[in-house]
Amino acid sequence: MRTSSNEDWLARSQAAVWHPCTQMQHHARPGAPAYLPLVPIARGEGAWLHDFDGNRYLDGISSWWTNLFGHANPRINAALREQLDTLEHVMLAGFTHQPVVELSERLSVLTGGALGHAFYASDGASATEIALKMSFHYWRNIGRPEKSEFLCLAGSYHGETVGALAVTDVAIFKDAYAPLVRAAAHVLPSPDFRQAEAGETPADVARRAAAGLENWLQQHGERTAALIVEPLVQGAAGMAMYDPEYLRLARQLCDRYEVHLVCDEIAVGCGRTGTFFAHEQADIRPDLMCLSKGISGGYLPLSIVLCSDTIYAAFLDDSVARAFLHSHSYTGNPLACRAALATLDIFEQDDVIAANRAKAQAIGAALAPLADHPQVKHLRQRGMIAAFDVATDAPYFSRQFYRAALDRGALIRPIGNTVYVMPPYIVSDEEIALLGQTIAAALTASL
Repeated sequence: MRTSSNEDWLARSQAAVWHPCTQMQHHARPGAPAYLPLVPIARGEGAWLHDFDGNRYLDGISSWWTNLFGHANPRINAALREQLDTLEHVMLAGFTHQPVVELSERLSVLTGGALGHAFYASDGASATEIALKMSFHYWRNIGRPEKSEFLCLAGSYHGETVGALAVTDVAIFKDAYAPLVRAAAHVLPSPDFRQAEAGETPADVARRAAAGLENWLQQHGERTAALIVEPLVQGAAGMAMYDPEYLRLARQLCDRYEVHLVCDEIAVGCGRTGTFFAHEQADIRPDLMCLSKGISGGYLPLSIVLCSDTIYAAFLDDSVARAFLHSHSYTGNPLACRAALATLDIFEQDDVIAANRAKAQAIGAALAPLADHPQVKHLRQRGMIAAFDVATDAPYFSRQFYRAALDRGALIRPIGNTVYVMPPYIVSDEEIALLGQTIAAALTASL
């Protein structure tokens, strides 16, 4: 018998699928305070997800920050159909193909040629692993093996594989695996402007945090291989936002103490913060940059590490041991690269960065009334990302809010007590207004 209802798919999924970032018991106990509904999705169209029973949900978080131009986008679909008839996959060791070459060239142009070499994998955590290994191996190749330690910001998140956990400072992801994780340093204070002291501006907070970074590097710079940052917005830290001044000063300090600057643009790249790459707002370039999530339009797993000519050149040698011996079976997959090329085409053809400025204003206007709510704190925005914190001791606030939003037809999944929106770029003004209304109603229902 053909399975066609939410109930059918719920039963089958709960029996067979282990869902990510989830305590599975929370899916199995309707009515419990910690209950998380499992939502079977039949199809997507534009900014909406549709289930098997005819309900629809406005995708207010771009399906975990991946979807840029809507579900079932006709232009990306057409590019993938054409690629399916040409080449679905070939290994990238010893072979190459048109989509991966063109994508690498176009990404280099987007960095002004500063990052001219692209290394491919499938997910964001893998990109973090690659960037850290590249930095570590670079210093060994040039005869400075003492530079082997990594530095990250307090509250940082760079993935959940064992190497990436070393530079992730979110206890719920890291603590259980602490014996497996190579220690890295977390520099304080944070540039998060929610940490402002009386009278401080966001730029003041950034300068104070950079002074802490300078103090660390004065003592440990000779052993530090790289500083990794999420430029401007730290996602898993509750959409912590900071001033570009921190990136400017961090770039200067990394140059002074000969430390690689790694920009993790996995979540904040591809136009999310108002520029194609978030670090552009500080008028700097990193030594290594990680991309994933939106680069394929949210269609297929793809991650990329872009590096400078200097780093690339340090691996060129007759000795295989000096090469970067890291690989993934689906590295540079032609279908994923073609989806990324179609995504870049839409950016160019539709002048998306400029169009997003108007959408960002609409998002700000939709959430502005919440600023007067007595339990709403730190209403903030950077481009197409807006967030606020909720002052509550309710132990299950995030789940109650999530359920309340779903009941009202929107996918909005708080991070702890932080409610945020990060919609696809094709969202309309009417849909943005609906997100604002839904958030206000869900807030009332969950407090």
